[in-house]
Amino acid sequence: MSVRSKLHMNRPAPETASIAAGAASALGASVCCVLPLVLVAIGVGGAWVAQLRSLERFYPVFVGLAIAAFAYAFYRLYLKPAPCAPDAACVSPTTRRNQRIAFWATLVAAKALILFPIVYGHFA
Repeated sequence: MSVRSKLHMNRPAPETASIAAGAASALGASVCCVLPLVLVAIGVGGAWVAQLRSLERFYPVFVGLAIAAFAYAFYRLYLKPAPCAPDAACVSPTTRRNQRIAFWATLVAAKALILFPIVYGHFA
């Protein structure tokens, strides 16, 4: 096995990388509102927790990144799957099914994180 094929095997699939990027962007979008609430709920306090509110101005950027990452993951999972070598793990239908399950579960969680500041504003 060549070095190039070994490096290719260690690289995550584009679908997996974009799902992770979407989840990280959703976390970034909600850090201004969800993270301070969680930290106060578990008893962590301090002036630095209040400073997290200043990240609210980046909310649209993180939401845009999350939408783009999830759109790319959907494209790669459903519309144009990546070609797979005959002896690779991605040949198995269970691998693709697990990626799709991870995609939808992460998308639902990300949607909840992104919508939290909007919904919380109506109840506060």
